Amino acid sequence: MDKARGNTSSGSRLIFGLTLAGFFCLLIVLVLISAGLGYIRIPMTDVARAIWGAFASGPLVSEEVRAVVVDVRLPRIAASVMVGSGLAVAGAVFQGILLNPLSDPYTLGISAGAAFGAAVAIVFNTALASVSIPLAAFAGALFTLFIVIFLAGSGREGRGGLSSGNLILSGIMVSAILAAGISFLKYLADEQVSVIVFWLMGSFTSATWTHAVVLLAVIVPCSGVALFFSRDLNIMTFGERTAETLGVDTAKITLILLASASLTTAVCVSVSGIIGFVGLLVPHMARLMAGPDNRKLMPLSLVLGGVLLLSADTVTRAVLPSEIPIGVLTALIGGPVFCFLFKRSHMAGGR
Repeated sequence: MDKARGNTSSGSRLIFGLTLAGFFCLLIVLVLISAGLGYIRIPMTDVARAIWGAFASGPLVSEEVRAVVVDVRLPRIAASVMVGSGLAVAGAVFQGILLNPLSDPYTLGISAGAAFGAAVAIVFNTALASVSIPLAAFAGALFTLFIVIFLAGSGREGRGGLSSGNLILSGIMVSAILAAGISFLKYLADEQVSVIVFWLMGSFTSATWTHAVVLLAVIVPCSGVALFFSRDLNIMTFGERTAETLGVDTAKITLILLASASLTTAVCVSVSGIIGFVGLLVPHMARLMAGPDNRKLMPLSLVLGGVLLLSADTVTRAVLPSEIPIGVLTALIGGPVFCFLFKRSHMAGGR
């Protein structure tokens, strides 16, 4: 029986490995396709040559093709992939810690908090925008997270007194207050109001290699933290007492994971604006394929998030007749799915 169980476990790991590798290959293909789409259509082979020439052996295509692919499209593609990956992992972390399938940076108001902090930096400190916006976004995200958890703590359901319904309601209330604050900032912004409005709807139009490097420097270590503590997060789902009995420092790990997820959200929002529901949808998609094990859920969410947001950005940039903010598209898709998940969760709780 032990041998059969071991064979089943090995087969499961093999299937997961193949699934993860398949989606990673799909992501690479989507990068090549997306880099070739736009006002100037470029064959995939020329895109591959341009990328290889830029980072390896020198120019292999014309200067025009190189400029379009490497200087214009690749920074946007890299930013969309990393923001999608970061928001997906952050959503998986929030869902794992709070034991709430409806938790993500958007529904909990974390994205709105980061946006409010970034908007403050844009209005009052534009001279140091490249430094102050991520810092202000992180402060806003972290402050919002603590407020939401504090307000939700009055419930008696779930671990640590956090009620699933209270978390959602707290996120909605805090988001409404922050929306009013952002509206006031837009009133104060005067001639900058159009920039803030477009930025808040979510877009990668102004993404540069600098943004991509900042995202990479934050998302890679924060995702590494989530992967490192994924086994402990599995144990924490059995309850705080059980986890502590097995040697898991729940308070310390919760603080580390919440801080890393909030930092990821803050940096993503500071680059792309508010892009909702990615952190909600992707972990559910990954859970359908990999199950609830966070050791599989985290890496699969990382790859799936990049695939989803790159696909959405490619559609808005190169497929639709005119470009629309990507946050609008993700909200149009994610909103109905959120309503469905909320209704299903409510019905399950009623049983």
